[in-house]
Amino acid sequence: MKLSFFVKDLELKHTFTIAHQSRDIQDTVIVKLEHEGFYGLGETTTNPFYGINQENICLSLENSRDIVENGSWNTPEGLWEMSRSVFELNPFAQCALDMAAWDIFTKMRGEKLYKYLHLDPKDIPMTNFTIGIDSVEKMVEKMKEVDWPLYKIKLGTANDLEIVRELRKHTNSPFRIDANCAWTADQAILFSEELQKLNVEFMEQPLGKDDLEGMKEVYKYSKLPVIADESCIVESDVKKCHGLFHGINVKLVKAGGITPGLRMIAEAKKLGMKTMVGCMTESSVGITAIAHIAALLDYVDMDGAMLLKKDIARGVVITPQAISFPEGNGIGAELVV
Repeated sequence: MKLSFFVKDLELKHTFTIAHQSRDIQDTVIVKLEHEGFYGLGETTTNPFYGINQENICLSLENSRDIVENGSWNTPEGLWEMSRSVFELNPFAQCALDMAAWDIFTKMRGEKLYKYLHLDPKDIPMTNFTIGIDSVEKMVEKMKEVDWPLYKIKLGTANDLEIVRELRKHTNSPFRIDANCAWTADQAILFSEELQKLNVEFMEQPLGKDDLEGMKEVYKYSKLPVIADESCIVESDVKKCHGLFHGINVKLVKAGGITPGLRMIAEAKKLGMKTMVGCMTESSVGITAIAHIAALLDYVDMDGAMLLKKDIARGVVITPQAISFPEGNGIGAELVV
């Protein structure tokens, strides 16, 4: 097995702003595994909020080289466990490696990933399209630019309700609201009453990840379901979110890849919680991987590649009418630049 990796900068169509950061460029790292004429691709993006950059991702991947190239693993799960200690502080890097392992593993078996997992693409829920924080006028422009049947609206301003009321005038599509930890419990409970009237499906991570007492109140009194994001990073967080959130949003990048992501989804289902997988503005490499497991989910947020000015890969094609997978086996994404 041969391991290689390289960095790329993904230019966004619009400045993307959430409650705690803005960006015009999304840094990413692509991993490639090669063996006996087959190859697999994986991806992880960087995130300053979590202290993750291209340099420490590449360092972690380099530290895994001996295990990857000389270790006695023959499944993605086996590689994930063998390399776990290497990536203890950098699950983002482990995600890219795990994704590449699933890609090459299923290619060598001659199967698409979703078929190996016994999933049917017909069961994939509609992805939302995300509108980042901006002036109301520009947020409306972004909605008109991409006419979509379901929007996620990023909030965390002093005028959040006013923003949603104004956006509602321009579309009948349902909204999902993501405050990225910006609200208090009292705000979230109060806002939920008005947001319910504005055809909002759920609120994602309204409070800071450590505000457990506040979330108990929101969970009890909110008029809308609440979905955990920043509060649910790794597998051990799933049980902690039970009784505080109605569902979890698994980010493969933050969790460490497809391998732990599948376990998190299964655990949440056992607990009777809703499941969602979200993206971190990946190219079509990472987004196609998400699409392969999306049939497991109640909700999906896999619009990352749609936010890019220029994609670096070909993969799943998502329209309001259909989701089309690439022809090849494995995950199937291919780099184009």
